[in-house]
Amino acid sequence: MEALFIFVAKSSGLLILFYFAYYFLLRKETFFNSNRWFLLIGLITSVVLPFLVYTKIVWVTPAPMPNFNYSPVYARQIIEKETFEINWNLVSLAIYAIGFSTFMIKFALDFYSLNSVLKGKQVQQQADFKFVDIKENIAPFSYFDYIVYNSSMYSESELESILEHEKVHSDQNHTMDVLISRVFCVLFWFNPIIWLYKKAILQNLEFIADSEAAKKISDKKAYQYTLLKITTHQSCVAITNHFYQSLIKKRIVMLNKNQSKKLNYWKYYAVIPALVAFVLLFQIKTIAQEKQEKKEAQELSEKTDPVNVYKINKNTTDQELKEMAEKLKVNHDADVVISNVKRNSKNELTAIRVDIKKGKGRSQSLQIDGDEAIKSCGIVVNIDNDGSKQIGILTDDAIEKPMIIENRRIEVKEIKNPDVGEVSPPSPPSMPSFPSGPLPPAPPIDMSKMPKAPKAPLNINDKVAMKNFEKEMAEFEKKMAAIEPEMSAYGKQVEEIMAKREVIYDKEMEKYDLAMEKFDADMEKFNQYIEQKYEPGSAEYAKNMEQYEKGMRAYEKYMRQQEKERRKAEKAEKRS
Repeated sequence: MEALFIFVAKSSGLLILFYFAYYFLLRKETFFNSNRWFLLIGLITSVVLPFLVYTKIVWVTPAPMPNFNYSPVYARQIIEKETFEINWNLVSLAIYAIGFSTFMIKFALDFYSLNSVLKGKQVQQQADFKFVDIKENIAPFSYFDYIVYNSSMYSESELESILEHEKVHSDQNHTMDVLISRVFCVLFWFNPIIWLYKKAILQNLEFIADSEAAKKISDKKAYQYTLLKITTHQSCVAITNHFYQSLIKKRIVMLNKNQSKKLNYWKYYAVIPALVAFVLLFQIKTIAQEKQEKKEAQELSEKTDPVNVYKINKNTTDQELKEMAEKLKVNHDADVVISNVKRNSKNELTAIRVDIKKGKGRSQSLQIDGDEAIKSCGIVVNIDNDGSKQIGILTDDAIEKPMIIENRRIEVKEIKNPDVGEVSPPSPPSMPSFPSGPLPPAPPIDMSKMPKAPKAPLNINDKVAMKNFEKEMAEFEKKMAAIEPEMSAYGKQVEEIMAKREVIYDKEMEKYDLAMEKFDADMEKFNQYIEQKYEPGSAEYAKNMEQYEKGMRAYEKYMRQQEKERRKAEKAEKRS
C-alpha cells in the first residue's frame, strides 16, 4: 500500500512539473505541434519514470557480533485484548476506488452518447475521411476518421471552414490525444493539475487545427467570424475533437499572432535539469551490504550450531512436554518440572508453569496464566566454546524471532529485564512541526468587477455591430492583461515563502534524526547498565519490575503520540 502511495505522489509531482513548464514557458509560443508532443511526453514520463530505480550498493565493514549469555528469567505473560483501529490505508483506497468508478462510468457514458449520434446515420466516404451529415443541433466534431456536422446550420463558406478544421483533427489523429488525456483524468482524478493538463492538451489541439486550416482558407477573417458564430452552439460530444471551444478569444489571438522565434526552442530543454534532480533525489536506492572475507566465511560454514531450542506453543501436547523434560535431563542434566497445565475448549494451552534447575545453579521459573491461548515460548541451551552450558527461558514470541550469537544466526532472542531503580531511561526527542505563518495578502482584485467577455453580434454581416464588438474585445484584452502581472507576482511570493519554510523544516528534521540516533544509543547503554546492576530473580529486581513496566507503558504511549504528530506533520506538508 505504501508503494502505491509513493508511486501516486511521484507521478503527480511529474505531472505538475510538465504542466508548469508548459504554462509558464510554452503556452504563448506558436510551436503548436512541438507543444503537443511535449504534453504527451509529460503524461508518459509521469507513469514510466517512477518505476525506473537505480540501485546503488554501499559496502560496509560488519560490526563484531556480541557473545550473548542467557540469564535466569521469571516472566509472567500478560495477554492484551486487541483494540479497534481505523485502517486509513483502506479508507484512502476505498475513496480512490469510488472516484475511479465514478469517472469510469462517465467515460463509458460518453462512448454510449457518441454511438447514439453515429448509429443509423448515412456515411459518405471521401478519400480518408468519413462524413456524417446529421440533423441534431450538435457542434461539428471529428472522431478518428469520422467528421460529423449539421449542414443546415451553416452557409457554404462556413461549412468549408469547419470541414477544413475537422480534417486537420482527423488527419493528425488528435482523437488519440483526447482519449489519453481522459484516461489519465480517470486514473488521477484526485489531482486537480490533471484536469488543467487535459484542458491544455485540448486547447493546443485547437490551435493546431486553426493554424493548419487557416493556411488552406483564403479569407482568414471569415474563418474567425465562423469561430464566433459557432460559440452559440453549446452542445457537443465529450470524447471528440469538436469545433466549438469555450476559449474562442485565445484561438483568435493565436491565429493572428506572429510566428515564434526558433531561439525560443530552448524552453523545451528547461525541464531536463528538473528531471535529473528528480532522479537523483527519488530514484536512487542505496543498499548497504557487509564485507566478508573468504576465510571468515569458510570458518563460519565449518562451525557447528551449539544451541539447542525446545519450543512450547499453544498446540504442544502433554506427551511432548513430558518428552521435552526427559531430553533436557538426559542431554543437559537439567531438572525440569512442568505443572499447572490448563487448556481451553480447543485443547490449546492457556496456562503453564515451568521450573528449571541445573546442578547447584540457580533455579529458573516461567509462569503463564490467562484465558486465551499462550504465545510461543521455550527453553534455550547455549553451549560455550569451553563446553559449559547455559540455560535460559524465552517468552512472548521471542523464541520465534532471529538473533545473532557469535557469528551464527539463531532463531531465538534474548529477553532483557531492566528496571528503573537508580538510573532513569533517556527521554526521546520531540518531532519538529512544519513552520507556519501568514502568507502575503492577495492582490486587491474585486472578482465582481472582473471584466466580462463581450458577446458576438448575431448578425455577422452588420458592420457597425462587428466594429463595436472588435472595440469591446480590445478593451477586454487590455483589462485582462492589467490583472495578469499582479497574480503572477503574488504566486511567486507564495512559492518563495513556502520554499524557505521547507528548508527550515528539513534542517529541523535532520537534527531530529540525529537526536533519535543518540536516543537509541542511550537506550542500549541503559539496558546494559540495568542488566549488570541487578540480578534477575532477586528481591530488588522484583521490587523494581513493577515500576519499570509502568515506565515502559508510558514510553509506548509517548511513542504512539510521536507517531501521530509525525503523520500530522506529513499531512500538513502535503497540503502546503
